[in-house]
Amino acid sequence: MARIRPAKFVHVVYRTRRFEAMLRWYATVFDARIQHQDPVLAFLTYDDEPHRFAFVNLSVIDPDGKQLDRSGVIGVDHVAYTYTSLRDLFENYAQLKELGITPYWCIHHGVTVSMYYGDPDGNQMEFQVDSYASNDEANAFMSGPHFAENPIGVEYDPDEWLARVRAGEPAERLLQRTVHQPVSPIRGTALG
Repeated sequence: MARIRPAKFVHVVYRTRRFEAMLRWYATVFDARIQHQDPVLAFLTYDDEPHRFAFVNLSVIDPDGKQLDRSGVIGVDHVAYTYTSLRDLFENYAQLKELGITPYWCIHHGVTVSMYYGDPDGNQMEFQVDSYASNDEANAFMSGPHFAENPIGVEYDPDEWLARVRAGEPAERLLQRTVHQPVSPIRGTALG
């Protein structure tokens, strides 16, 4: 079988202790608007994509940390790539698993179903598929109560979902997040 490749590059997530300053800078430089902001997370976009930038406020999730410069904690959290279908995302998962490469975090964010991988240096990437057919629908979800209740997402078992996809379960049943709890802890190669 030919390798499955992502359809497009989607967004970048930054970890910062300069949360408000970063939001102002990106909003100014990219003429971006805030899609969602709470004390821990903010999502900004400059086009019809639900978000092009996301920011994690380390002053809230790691208040005792003192680092202000990029030293493995501050900086780019991950880059994201979108696949054209849920089947492509899970068949890619199966191909990579056969090569000994597995995700460290599988989570349904609500706007995406995502798998996070770390390269040998600990650089993180998100492979995802959009949960909604249009950006308007995704933007509506991000503005709604379920995203406000859980902007991180709910974890899932990729092997179970792979089996469901291969068994022919309609993608729509998996793409729409109907369970919003428990909120997953943020996981990542920099977080241990």
